[in-house]
Amino acid sequence: MLVLLGCGVVANVALAKNKGFGGGFLMVNIGWGLAVFAGVIVSYASGAHLNPAVTLGLVANGATEFGSGVPVNVVSVLTYIAAQMVGAFIGAVFCWLAYKQHFDAEPEAANKLGVFSTGPAIRSYGWNLVTEIIGTFVLVFVIIGFTNGGTPAELGAIPVAFLVIAIGASLGGPTGYAINPARDLAPRIAHAVLPIKGKGGSDWSYSWVPVVGPIIGGVLAGLAATPLLPILG
Repeated sequence: MLVLLGCGVVANVALAKNKGFGGGFLMVNIGWGLAVFAGVIVSYASGAHLNPAVTLGLVANGATEFGSGVPVNVVSVLTYIAAQMVGAFIGAVFCWLAYKQHFDAEPEAANKLGVFSTGPAIRSYGWNLVTEIIGTFVLVFVIIGFTNGGTPAELGAIPVAFLVIAIGASLGGPTGYAINPARDLAPRIAHAVLPIKGKGGSDWSYSWVPVVGPIIGGVLAGLAATPLLPILG
């Protein structure tokens, strides 16, 4: 649901002959925020785990349980990450099906890839990595604040949706703010294997940045959000 609606808003803005064509980056930010809202709602039973960076950040923060009664261990972490990847791939495929005629009509290969995965405005792998680390740090650090009682429970997914909109509007310009390894890598794989007319390459030389950066940012946020007194004994 996250990737279907998130990639969908990019397709609406970027692909030729769409009613939302040229809607701008803020429309993309809002669309992704609402996509996260929808994804969190339907994944409630898992603890709303949509993002490996969040999952690993919670592990680094000392979580002992995912969702309702799911213990944190190697098997559960790997299962969650595998499910996130599969879900993101399926969402990307359905996005392509929804916009099939517009993918065919779009003349620019870069716009087609941009629906599925992120890319830098200025290609500089080191600085692009820094941007993804910072954006994901903000995401995970604030989410941990939510889960530790920082917001009323009845607000549910709404704070996370606003957080993702804020990250996109404030920090999303340099790299397109993947802030989620599954959100970028699985759709990029879908782009590579789907029979998309005139699609061009999948930019594998950049693909490690939106995977490594969010993982580092998420783990750092989890460690930074850990109370110091218990650590110090």
